[in-house]
Amino acid sequence: MQNLKEIKLLETIKVENGQYLFLAFHQERVNWSRIKLGFSKALKLKLPNPPKTGIFKCRIVYSDKIEKIEFTIYKEKKTHTFSLAFSNDITYSLKFENRTAINNLKNEFIGNSDEIIIIKNGLVTDSSIANIIFYNGQKWITPKFPLLRGTTRERLLREHKIFEANIDFRDISKFKRIVFINAMINLNIF
Repeated sequence: MQNLKEIKLLETIKVENGQYLFLAFHQERVNWSRIKLGFSKALKLKLPNPPKTGIFKCRIVYSDKIEKIEFTIYKEKKTHTFSLAFSNDITYSLKFENRTAINNLKNEFIGNSDEIIIIKNGLVTDSSIANIIFYNGQKWITPKFPLLRGTTRERLLREHKIFEANIDFRDISKFKRIVFINAMINLNIF
């Protein structure tokens, strides 16, 4: 059995003009993840003063303590095309630093697309880098069983801006819009 201190988790927080965005949701996930792994104590995110101007990705690696904090300038990547990636065995319920299974799946199915949508047991889950929301003309729907319950997904659910449902992969084409969501992507749809 692997030592808890050897398991590395990851948290990514958007920093905009010197402010950590939605920090409470990230703190909640850190503590939830640690409980799932068997750690007995919460880990308070003690973060340094971030860069004052611009948009940055704050990447935190942690286990029993914070191992590393890095800031990188964020440049948004647009997703225009996607491929479906089928795997009934993939799991990623915690945001592990090790993403080998997801990267392997992406490499296998990406083809000439920008991104993959992961299908598990016939249902849509996530992309390789984000949760997904679908617009049906009346409301935004997110898969009921994502691989990872992202912080932006959780916030939008609590705000009643998106709603959960099972989405069969054969129904993807019925939606009017597909949007990828994570802590770094700026949403201007609500």
